[in-house]
Amino acid sequence: MLWKTGRRSQNIEDRRGLSVSRGVGGGGIGILLLVLAALFFDIDPRIVMQGTEILSGGSASLHTQTQPIPSGQEEAKEFTSVILADTEDTWRTLFSEQLNKKYKEPTLVLFSGAVQSACGFAQAAVGPFYCPYDQKVYIDLTFFDDMKKLGASGYFAQAYVIAHEIGHHIQILLGISDKVIAEGKNMNKYHKNALSVRQELQADCFAGVWANNAHRARNILESGDIEEGLNAASAIGDDRLQKQSQGYIVPESFTHGSSEQRVRWFRKGLKSGKIGDCDTFTADKL
Repeated sequence: MLWKTGRRSQNIEDRRGLSVSRGVGGGGIGILLLVLAALFFDIDPRIVMQGTEILSGGSASLHTQTQPIPSGQEEAKEFTSVILADTEDTWRTLFSEQLNKKYKEPTLVLFSGAVQSACGFAQAAVGPFYCPYDQKVYIDLTFFDDMKKLGASGYFAQAYVIAHEIGHHIQILLGISDKVIAEGKNMNKYHKNALSVRQELQADCFAGVWANNAHRARNILESGDIEEGLNAASAIGDDRLQKQSQGYIVPESFTHGSSEQRVRWFRKGLKSGKIGDCDTFTADKL
């Protein structure tokens, strides 16, 4: 993937090294889990419901003292900044040309170990997540190393993860997430999970839309990159991860979609490049 000459985003908030501790007070924390990390760190995937559930837990406090920033992350930081900038340029154009709207850029927060967001306290184990309440993407860069352990390696695989989280920002800007939250309030667990799958698959499709248009505008993809992205989408399918984690598959607990579904919708956005082709909510077949 050709990224090193790309523009660096100014919307990076670097909190790496800041000490954050979890207090004992009450309160709710809405952790928007990426199921890849949830299963990898033996967190029950059935608790994951991106954008529609609040998980109870303690408060967190931010301390001014700093800790050493993990070594070897400078390239990962540069890469993340470039991909974020590319999503900014791409979605700004797409919102203008396809929707006649103005794109509002999100902030991407780099953290190490744990972080406090408007959605609550989260540890690195939850993986990258998007918080709708402050419209920020949060990522601990060590997650890219965790991806490699699961067989999802390569720059474009990492770019796909960032683009997927930006896809949730697109859902906020278009009012989609608000509708999902409203509908989910009156649903049982099974139907909430099914709704979550449609939301996640749409974010996958939006990631493909970004890749299509970014490549057409800036020629960023090289041979093998598409395969890396598709492999990453497949690697984080609920069925594949459940099989690896617990030895069996529970389809009714899926919250992000099967490997086949995630690949299909990422590929659809990648092929089309059109926002309107990512309507997973009315699709008969996922």
